[in-house]
Amino acid sequence: MHLLDDPAWNALTGPHAGFADGDGPVRRYRTDMSPFAAVGDRTDPEAWARLATLTGPGGTIGVFSDAAPEGWERIAGYDCIQYVYERPDAPALPALGDGATLVRLGDADVPEMLDLVERTRPGPFLPRTIDFGGYHGIRVDGRLAAMAGQRMRPEGWCEVSAVCADPQWRGRGFAGQAMAAVMAGILARGERPFLHVEAGNDSAVALYERLGFTSRARLEILVCRAA
Repeated sequence: MHLLDDPAWNALTGPHAGFADGDGPVRRYRTDMSPFAAVGDRTDPEAWARLATLTGPGGTIGVFSDAAPEGWERIAGYDCIQYVYERPDAPALPALGDGATLVRLGDADVPEMLDLVERTRPGPFLPRTIDFGGYHGIRVDGRLAAMAGQRMRPEGWCEVSAVCADPQWRGRGFAGQAMAAVMAGILARGERPFLHVEAGNDSAVALYERLGFTSRARLEILVCRAA
């Protein structure tokens, strides 16, 4: 299997082991950081049973799987395209306009980041998601207009995540600028960027392909709950 066929497992048992709860055949990210979890063998019912114990009754997780195993309730499924970036340098984009400024984001910015995510719904962003690091934002007159960051890190790779822009400033390239900054940091570490986008999100696909990402695989992200 390619490392990116289950990036959650390969991150949680690799560079992100310090963010993991669980051991043996099951892992999950800390609950205040990310809902993603993984099992080493997705065909092993005993591993899923151990994951159910780890998450607790009613515990909801996201996994790279196309079917809920026995003892789990399917809540939602997301048909995603996985994109990879294999160029040596981050994309060169036009200078920011409209009085916009590229900034690094940290703990002090989390309330604004949570607010932006609530209004734009790019995917899960929790109070300690910031601990993944590498977050950049675009501010206009001090207000957070767009952001992007990083999430799962299988060996040699790093996921670009939480890409979003305030509707007031969409269409001005701000999300792409934030992404380019995140990608530059990933490449500087000797890693390669990748990301996931829900199939049918044509505007996001167009942005990612303009930046130089290419499609690698079609993956299902399953949201499920322990019965």
